[in-house]
Amino acid sequence: MRLVLVGPPGAGKGTQAQFLASHYSIPHISTGDIFRANLKEGTPLGIQAKEFMDRGEYVPDSVTNEMIRDRLDKDDLGNGFLLDGFPRNMTQAEVLRAILAEKRTPLSAVLELSLPKEEIILRLSGRRTCRNCGKVWHSEFEKPADPHKCDLCQGELYQREDDKEEVVTRRLEVYQEQTVPIIDFYRTEGLLITISATGSVSDITERAITALGRVH
Repeated sequence: MRLVLVGPPGAGKGTQAQFLASHYSIPHISTGDIFRANLKEGTPLGIQAKEFMDRGEYVPDSVTNEMIRDRLDKDDLGNGFLLDGFPRNMTQAEVLRAILAEKRTPLSAVLELSLPKEEIILRLSGRRTCRNCGKVWHSEFEKPADPHKCDLCQGELYQREDDKEEVVTRRLEVYQEQTVPIIDFYRTEGLLITISATGSVSDITERAITALGRVH
């Protein structure tokens, strides 16, 4: 099973990626994890990426693409893989198609987690993070006893910058501009499977596995 997972911020991609990777016994390949590994190991690509990050700039596609190419060359992908966070734009989608064509291992499916805009804003803007232990609470779905304090350690709760409503709205605009064209591209390729990302984590996982059952 060779999968790409796409969906807007707040759709729960990271959580679902872990469950699906475990279910299919395939590596979960997250661009964030790859960046961190390359930075930690001080690889040439990691050093290149760090130069951009230190200047507060986005890591360019060329560096990200090479990191993905390098990861897809590893020998633990016999059962397939689940890509989370890549591709993010059409350039990356074309590069991924070329890499997989070289290996003669085309994608099995692209799973889209779909969520209405209002739900995304509610999910993200309601999050409160503990400054002390890092636990994430939610003003609607997982309320602490005191809205300003963490139940676990009594640390102060705060709203991360990228969870503020105006920032969430901008993140959704970027998603619309860059990632939605990929979804249309994979739809025309006949690879797209869309499921609703509303409901409990287990409901969404079950929905995904049922939908992906048609792929085999």
